Amino acid sequence: MSLIKIKKQILALDTKYQTPYYIIKGDYLGETVFVTAGIHGNEIASIRAAKQLLDNLKKGKIVIENGTLILVPIVNQRAYKKRVRGIPDLNRTFPKKSHDSPKHQLSKELFALAQKKNPNWYIDLHEANGLSRINPKRLGQTLITNSDNMARSAVIRIIEKMNSNIPQVQRQFTARFKHKKGSGRTAASRILHAKAITVETCWSLPLSKRIQYQTQIIHYILKEAHLINCLA
Repeated sequence: MSLIKIKKQILALDTKYQTPYYIIKGDYLGETVFVTAGIHGNEIASIRAAKQLLDNLKKGKIVIENGTLILVPIVNQRAYKKRVRGIPDLNRTFPKKSHDSPKHQLSKELFALAQKKNPNWYIDLHEANGLSRINPKRLGQTLITNSDNMARSAVIRIIEKMNSNIPQVQRQFTARFKHKKGSGRTAASRILHAKAITVETCWSLPLSKRIQYQTQIIHYILKEAHLINCLA
């Protein structure tokens, strides 16, 4: 096994929004996957799953073999410290069109990094109220991508794999194909032309289950992108 190459960097350095991010490169060329968590500071399972991914990478339990993973475990540190969503809602401040500018310093820094790295995949980890299987208007337990995004088929495959191991039908995942103006995912889809996916687990489920679901989905995405060849 090759040595693990994890490079720590700081986003928004020397500002009140600074937060670490990590670049993990495989031994071979491949796709780039950009993963964010903690856009909203009270969506704890997404943050815990991102931290667990980083820990597993450091311990060698997961090995990036091909391509590059860029991981931002807690985007909005100020909101996370208070365990609040954040004001303004950071996920409404990303550019809506290619000539637009982000409307917040932190989204500006994050999207500038994404533009620089030009990822093939942009994965944004979140949580939401309600179970989508029970109420289609709710976003808990969903994978979301833009209707015209290249990630559609991957979303369907990942949901099939997830649901095959979730016996409680009400906890199973559903797909949503829609844009959200001002969100990081839609900006990545429309401007960067990345395979962009929002992951939403449901707040009402036990924290340990939500972390488990988020972690499994991340692994499936890394497999779809061929960064890893097997689950650890």
